[in-house]
Amino acid sequence: MAHPSQLGFQDAASPVMEELLHFHDHALMIVFLISTLVLYIIVAMVSSNLTNKYILDSQEIEIVWTVLPAVILFLIAFPSLRILYLMDEIGSPHLTVKALGHQWYWTYEYTDYQDLSFDSYMIPTHDLSPGQYRLLETDHRMVVPMNSPIRMLISSDDVIHSWAVPALGVKMDAMPGRLNQTAFIAARPGVFYGQCSEICGANHSFMPIVVEAVPLTHFETWSSLMLEDA
Repeated sequence: MAHPSQLGFQDAASPVMEELLHFHDHALMIVFLISTLVLYIIVAMVSSNLTNKYILDSQEIEIVWTVLPAVILFLIAFPSLRILYLMDEIGSPHLTVKALGHQWYWTYEYTDYQDLSFDSYMIPTHDLSPGQYRLLETDHRMVVPMNSPIRMLISSDDVIHSWAVPALGVKMDAMPGRLNQTAFIAARPGVFYGQCSEICGANHSFMPIVVEAVPLTHFETWSSLMLEDA
């Protein structure tokens, strides 16, 4: 989860988020280089009294400042398109979970299991246990097996919501009357927090998302207990 004074992204918990972090660093280095070059040119022009009368009509300079930005755009565009393709790739999921947004809570349905569904509400501040996070904890977490491709089917029952978990590199709009899908793989066990990322009304900031990734044997035990309780 995020922490106070955090400047960068959260630690990656999925292969897609690792790719996004690498792309961010790649693009940031390009931005730093461009900024340094522009700053140097500005300082050089302001601090010098010398003027080259041919610099205003130089074919070489015209070629450089036309070709160089095009090359930079290609260096940014190709990795970006690759990551977009990876994010849209669903493959063969081991588990499918449907997340349905409501004002203001989430409903999760495990479509591979009959009668395995539950509502996930935010735990009020006065009901939190020691160590739990304010405005982020829910009464029922979405539990998934780690190292398994998970397909998310995301929709809404009323207004537009958005199902987002930054550490997993997942963000998908929940549209009423439409079924969107995305996928992720939790590369390590842990509890990953997210929030609705689309302004959906008065309690928009009070419908958090909690994904708990556990080993497969633990997930099978959890699903069996949930089905017994149902």
